[in-house]
Amino acid sequence: MKLQRKSMLRASALGALVVSGALVLTACGSDNNTKADSTASGKASAPAAGDIKCDDAKGKLLASGSSAQKNAVDLWVKAYMAACSGVEVNYKSSSSGEGIVAFNQGTVGFAGSDSALKPEQVEESKKVCTGGQGINLPMVGGPIAIGFNVAGVDKLNLDAPTLAAIFNDKIKKWDDEAIKKLNPGVTLPSTAIQAFHRSEDSGTTENLGKYLKATAPDAWTYEAAKKWPAPGGQAASGSAGVASQVKAVDGAIGYFELSYATSQNIKTVDINTGASAPVKASAESASKAIAAAKIAGTGSDLALKLDYTTKAEGAYPIVLVTYEVVCDKGNKAETLPTVKSFLNYTASDAGQKVLSDNGYAPIPAEINTKVREVIKSLS
Repeated sequence: MKLQRKSMLRASALGALVVSGALVLTACGSDNNTKADSTASGKASAPAAGDIKCDDAKGKLLASGSSAQKNAVDLWVKAYMAACSGVEVNYKSSSSGEGIVAFNQGTVGFAGSDSALKPEQVEESKKVCTGGQGINLPMVGGPIAIGFNVAGVDKLNLDAPTLAAIFNDKIKKWDDEAIKKLNPGVTLPSTAIQAFHRSEDSGTTENLGKYLKATAPDAWTYEAAKKWPAPGGQAASGSAGVASQVKAVDGAIGYFELSYATSQNIKTVDINTGASAPVKASAESASKAIAAAKIAGTGSDLALKLDYTTKAEGAYPIVLVTYEVVCDKGNKAETLPTVKSFLNYTASDAGQKVLSDNGYAPIPAEINTKVREVIKSLS
């Protein structure tokens, strides 16, 4: 009975997190990472309530979009709702494209997108942002890990041209000369390569495509897009689906956010960028690459241009940045206070520390300072 009472009290304390059923804090099933809310030590990172300013936040705030930031948003919402009594933040993890559609239909207060708004999407946003338009606020960074499962191989180095040839169905065996050359001293089997990619439109796919196009244009001739462009390979649903296939299939290789590799103990490729040593995927190495990003947007728009060709020491080049898409002006009066309060927290030192504690890469301080200034100016 004591155990039952303890469970009931715990459920009551967390009750705010399960309003609206599956909509709240829930990714599309294929992207659910069961260890997503754990740090390397196995404990979730959540700031004290004093780190969060609720201000005039009230009622329910709906948001949707990128599944890449799902794990971070889960932690942010948990801490925020615990601090701000009576406020509900419902983030529906779906895809970047679906989030932008919802935003431009006026059904959400903000959207998460792994790609900045395109000009036509900005133009469309003016219909819901009265007197303003949609802008991009970089909030979450992280590495796209290349996971592999090759029996007897614990460490693997690849460069961009070789990686492009693998995903383009040009290199078909693990003992191919191009792979052997990058891995002297490693015994590589003649196992067939089983390359896995996302089956649905994906911001992760688009960012991997941007990297391959920038660094290996001769081997990767496709324009970056959310839909997988290359022949061959096998499709799986969501990052979790790709990760599951890589973990289960000998000879497999695939791409997904680092947290999926960490939670499932999947080995990841070190990328030969031309620096003195190949670079391992980590929050720290991704942060070094993102630190070289330049602001490409104008005015309040803070869209970034990433340098996928970086050769900086210790900089992991296959990265993505997730933006929170908001109206610079013309936000709905009933949700604006909550949008500003919640995003002020996510961009705060405490909010960004949640990222570094959980496998993501914080936004560089210089850029994040500008993000905070823009959030304060939202109207």
